[in-house]
Amino acid sequence: NSSIEISLKELSGLAETAHYYVVSTLSQKIATINAKTFIGKGKVEEVIELVRHLGADIVIFDENLSPAQNRNLENIFKCRVIDRSWLILEIFGNHARTREAKTQVELASLKYALPRLTKMWGHLSRQRGGIGMKDVGETQIQLDRRLIRGRITKLERVLKKIDLEKKTQRKSRSSGVYKVALVGYTNAGKSTLMNQLTGAETLVANKLFATLDPTIRKIKKNFPYPVILSDTVGLIDKLPHDLVASFKSTLDEVRDADLLLKMVDISDLNSKRQIETTNNVITELGVEDTDSILVFNKVDKVSALETLETNVQSNPEAICVSSKNGTGLDKLRDAIIASYEKKLSYLQVTI
Repeated sequence: NSSIEISLKELSGLAETAHYYVVSTLSQKIATINAKTFIGKGKVEEVIELVRHLGADIVIFDENLSPAQNRNLENIFKCRVIDRSWLILEIFGNHARTREAKTQVELASLKYALPRLTKMWGHLSRQRGGIGMKDVGETQIQLDRRLIRGRITKLERVLKKIDLEKKTQRKSRSSGVYKVALVGYTNAGKSTLMNQLTGAETLVANKLFATLDPTIRKIKKNFPYPVILSDTVGLIDKLPHDLVASFKSTLDEVRDADLLLKMVDISDLNSKRQIETTNNVITELGVEDTDSILVFNKVDKVSALETLETNVQSNPEAICVSSKNGTGLDKLRDAIIASYEKKLSYLQVTI
């Protein structure tokens, strides 16, 4: 099944971003999920053999595991077991740089780990500058749920304070300015487009979740009106709900925008799912009625032109660009200006 292959390929990419070396991938079609081990008995035996044969330190599941399944599998495989959600949280922990991002990641991680007090804590303590609980590994036995709940409450208070500060900043910044937000799948080329349109030099990296903190810049090139562009955290399929909730203030840049540029890496076989994921998060944030432009990026990387044509036929409103070499950027500028001008009122003044 191609969708399973795509999802597993993406999981491998996530694992590599989190500095794991992938030695093997397995999939299984099951009619009913095993309440104890998620996968079937035969597949469990297969994984035990693989872990033993390859000397694997960790088994990563593409689907979310219940706390009980997590514990059972760790006991059976005799190694660490995590799921897609925890893997994404680890990546966010490694990439968080600002106080806001670190607080958001720690909050989401604690909420997720609360019912799963197992070997995860050892990993938390190893993440320098990541999750922020330094002695968690040593104090694992003493660390009870009450302590974590207390920490969660404290972090929620800190985030509320940061949120208020951000709201004040946004208000002072946005008077008389048209706000455009880049939103889309991780690694769709949002930061590269940001640099092209604003002349900024934000970090561009060919890896998942390179950008966690929102970047806000004024568009300087060939724009007749004051326009600010914000680049937000990348999206991904099956993004943990707690993470979306924690990154509320980051995603508020999307909520406050007058126009959304929905970025899609059209060279990716997964582009259809990218569009769906982006639309789902936009709906979850309650901004589905905000004006938007669908942007097909990385057209320079598309090898099969008929695939591009099929995608354009399905989405005739999309603008095809290459953030890398500048193709189609003039057309995108015109579309942003046209969207802005729609909001203007015409006045006839007799002097």
